[in-house]
Amino acid sequence: MAAIKETVSNLIGKITGSAEEAPREPSAEEFQALKKKYTDANQGQVFAFVDELQTADKSRLFHQLSTFDVTRINELADKALNPPKTDDAPATLEPLPSSATASIIDSDPTDLKSWYDAGLKQVAENNVAVVLMAGGQGTRLGSSAPKGCFDIGLLSQKSLFQLQAERIAKLQDLANKAHGVQSATIPWYVMTSGPTRKPTEEFFAEHKYFGLSKENVFIFEQGVLPCISNDGKIIMESKSKVAVAPDGNGGIYQAIVTSGVREDMRKRGIKHIHAYCVDNCLVKVADPVFIGFSASKNVDIATKVVRKRDAAESVGLIVQKNGKPDVVEYSEIDQATAEAQDPQDSKLLKFRAANIVNHYYSFNFFESIETWMHKLPHHVARKKIPYVNPENGEAVKPTSPNGVKLEQFVFDVFPMTPLEKFASIEVRREDEFSPLKNAAGTGQDDPDTSRADIMKQGQRWIEAAGGIVITEEDKFGVEVSPLISYGGENLEFLKGREIKAPALLEKEE
Repeated sequence: MAAIKETVSNLIGKITGSAEEAPREPSAEEFQALKKKYTDANQGQVFAFVDELQTADKSRLFHQLSTFDVTRINELADKALNPPKTDDAPATLEPLPSSATASIIDSDPTDLKSWYDAGLKQVAENNVAVVLMAGGQGTRLGSSAPKGCFDIGLLSQKSLFQLQAERIAKLQDLANKAHGVQSATIPWYVMTSGPTRKPTEEFFAEHKYFGLSKENVFIFEQGVLPCISNDGKIIMESKSKVAVAPDGNGGIYQAIVTSGVREDMRKRGIKHIHAYCVDNCLVKVADPVFIGFSASKNVDIATKVVRKRDAAESVGLIVQKNGKPDVVEYSEIDQATAEAQDPQDSKLLKFRAANIVNHYYSFNFFESIETWMHKLPHHVARKKIPYVNPENGEAVKPTSPNGVKLEQFVFDVFPMTPLEKFASIEVRREDEFSPLKNAAGTGQDDPDTSRADIMKQGQRWIEAAGGIVITEEDKFGVEVSPLISYGGENLEFLKGREIKAPALLEKEE
């Protein structure tokens, strides 16, 4: 087991050392041994300028290269650039079996309450953890900060991180009150990338972890892989640094092992894990209904889906593919398949379970990571990758794709999961899914739509509780603080009251 873990650690390669702190200087023997390993693997170009480097830069190069298994990198590069021939027979697609699915929209309210109560009990017993995938930067939003730091323009000016932290705090409070305890704890594991780790740590510290206990927030980093040229060579970003790229959201599995997250979960006695992406402002963090549903099915993986808007919507779908749970992209299915009707209800699409990257895992599944990690595929993204010419040392900014970045997807593991150990639950899009992808003014999945979705949700909650929201033209909605209500509960004090929109409800009044 230790050898496997070391191999995984070497593959994902968290770079040691920084501009502020030079790593340990290797001995001449250590350096020569590493150089021989790369030269024997036909990757000796990474040492092209080693004789020009200062001691500190030479040490950084040594430690960066030491984190990679060059033989494994060659194998991945060969598969990426020379993919094996595949069977061209069309895949057999079917929806997941009804025994593995449920829907918030049309489930028996008794079942929903049963799942909620069971999930809240798991929270109260400290069996639930949350993993947040937060490696992205807000570049497309016009920000260089981590996307979780972004303010979508709410009246409260809360960031995505703060909204999610307060939902965790509120759920802990609900569990405490429901079960007469005072110690309900949901540990929050925040997976960053190299560029976002430090600013994420600083943002959490600056905001005092948004009221959560520091010891229950674990910030860790996903791995990286070298960028590969079109002829299979490791690309150098500079004379002393390999060009690397994050290994995709599928890197979550390796990172959970090598960062110590899994060991921390084990020590805490975690049984159920909720994993999601930071850019969904409506996410129900550690949703008790989701936890209760998944636990009741005794599955290793479950996923939330939303109903596909129409046949043409560009979304991936959760399906059975050749008898195995999987995700198919919209580009992989023909028009007839996309437009096929549900044989039980002609008003619905047969394939309508849109993937929103919102997943449940049993801890037992995480315990088995080493047994299937090496089977996960690596996907190719052809990119223009700046590099230093190994012949003359000149920096080059290519104008066309000159190499590939290798990444894994979080759902790559789905087909490896037995169908009986996989489940899916459909949720309302307007209540649980509003991704932030685009710059303001785009009109879709941007700060304006995210803000509007939160405000509309708050207005629905208040009206359902008997409150009256006064709107005028484009002035609508109420922002309800997660510290007041996690999912629309406990708003009875607003019955009969009038609230003029837009409004912010931060405390019971």
